[in-house]
Amino acid sequence: MAPTSTPQTPFGRVLTAMVTPFTPDGALDLDGAQRLAAHLVDSGNDGLVLNGTTGESPTTSDAEKAQLVRAVVEAVGDRAHIVAGCGTNDTHHSLELARQAEAAGAHGLLVVTPYYNKPPQEGLYQHFTAVADATGLPVMLYDIPGRSGVAISHETLVRLGEHPRIVANKDAKGDLGAASWAIARSGLAWYSGDDILNLPLLSVGAAGVVSVVGHVAAAQLRALIEAYTAGRVAEATAIHQSLLPVFTGMFRTQGVILSKAALGLQGHPAGPLRLPLVSATPEEIARLKEDLAAGGVHL
Repeated sequence: MAPTSTPQTPFGRVLTAMVTPFTPDGALDLDGAQRLAAHLVDSGNDGLVLNGTTGESPTTSDAEKAQLVRAVVEAVGDRAHIVAGCGTNDTHHSLELARQAEAAGAHGLLVVTPYYNKPPQEGLYQHFTAVADATGLPVMLYDIPGRSGVAISHETLVRLGEHPRIVANKDAKGDLGAASWAIARSGLAWYSGDDILNLPLLSVGAAGVVSVVGHVAAAQLRALIEAYTAGRVAEATAIHQSLLPVFTGMFRTQGVILSKAALGLQGHPAGPLRLPLVSATPEEIARLKEDLAAGGVHL
């Protein structure tokens, strides 16, 4: 049974988009995934998003995706929300992945905007509703036009919010005005998908975060959110500012690369990356150490 949720926080407040650990030869490391998941939950995460971009979903097989969900649910599913990425640019394939994730025990689905084929808004609406109709699981949309090539318009978000199982949106659009409009009218729980905008999005009504930085700073993110929601805005701002070196440092190159590097520095399971991603260079790791230290992250 997943942890308790509310309409305002259907997946909790602090979630990390978890990397997928691999063995040195590049195979799926299920034992490592279970140990990493336990560490992340122990560190303050309410939930984990699996098989997202940070989980290298473009280069893991459907079978590996199911195995990963099953293993992580077994490890921490009784104390964390496990949300499985199932979005692709092929609606039929997305439906298959959604049903597979439900069968593997996921508590919710993350569905990214179809990428590359640039569908119109009506196509987005029909795609997302088809996925939501495929299972009994609650759905978090993922609006990231920088990767997908198409934004979900705020009008479409409002329409999608009418579906009983579409309950949340992960916002990586970088448009606080559009977010304000959609939060006020859609009824969707809003999650920041861009770490440096976590606090600004809270200020316009976001409920929580789906973070990459949560791999190394979940406790600080939780403290930021708790301070803000309790009305201690100056305290939340101070935490936000203290984390700026981490928000910047974890994205000096592709986020998965430096997330795995940071976890490796801390001795947690991560392993190599699958091409076309490559491991961080010695120079990138040295700079990452400086950034994490400046942000108060202990290695």
